Amino acid sequence: MDDLRRIDMNLLLTLHALLTEKHVTRAALRLHRSQPAVSHSLSQLRQIFNDPLLVRREVGLTLTTRAQALLDPLEQALDQLNGLIQTPQFDPRHTTRHFRLALSDYGTNAVLPTLMQHLRAQAPGISLAVSHAGREMMLAQLIDGEIDLGLGVFPTRPPEVHAELLFEEQFACLADHATLPENGTLSLEAWLERPHVLVTMHPDSANEVDNTLAASGLSRNVVLTLPHWHAAINLIAGTDLILTAARRSMARVNTPDLHIFPPPFPIPDFAFQQVWHTRRESDPAHRWLRQAIWERCQAAN
Repeated sequence: MDDLRRIDMNLLLTLHALLTEKHVTRAALRLHRSQPAVSHSLSQLRQIFNDPLLVRREVGLTLTTRAQALLDPLEQALDQLNGLIQTPQFDPRHTTRHFRLALSDYGTNAVLPTLMQHLRAQAPGISLAVSHAGREMMLAQLIDGEIDLGLGVFPTRPPEVHAELLFEEQFACLADHATLPENGTLSLEAWLERPHVLVTMHPDSANEVDNTLAASGLSRNVVLTLPHWHAAINLIAGTDLILTAARRSMARVNTPDLHIFPPPFPIPDFAFQQVWHTRRESDPAHRWLRQAIWERCQAAN
């Protein structure tokens, strides 16, 4: 207990802001303090913990090993102290909160339109900062406290990350209508003979479609790989290309030149989930946002 006399609540709050923002100026803005004052507090914290806490790299600052180990216990301690002072309450119509979300281009199109309509009508004080990331990056950002919520496909995840199923997604194929037979579908042989577009953020990683083909000793000819669903859809018209992707990514296709049809072989559905770190589990505003996302996805189903 004697060591606690060396530190006050303001220093703990400053430490949390610095470890979260990894930037002295942004931490100062978050705390409504001057940058020199926060720099002085950082010097005090370095003496107290006998550690640099933040070290400069080629791009910005990064946490030391000690600082990384402090982040979770510090957040939990501050949450507990805050709970001692006041009973958590959340009124979506009158509360101002900012959330950081990470999702793919597909997730952006599948979830954000109806979610933003709901937020503007029911919780106008909630703002979102959305970044694009793959599943590994999302999980790392959740653990590091860089994002509040991730949306995507997570076959595995660390135990401190919670998950909730939003919907089961199916695959569909998209092609120029003029390149298809009258029945609007392709046999497996014809499908394999056509050039294909692959949408992925990691071109060298495995994907559900090619894994399914490989299990039967088959492969397709991928002539274009890119990370954006919307761009891929816009490239199909006027070509012999085929896009095999999540059905929801094609929901807004409304041109007569393009035709959606089922794959000529069974591809397993995949689970689209929202994931969050256990430190956010009991946050009333975070719970409300998760529920809002889940409800919008169920309505879309």
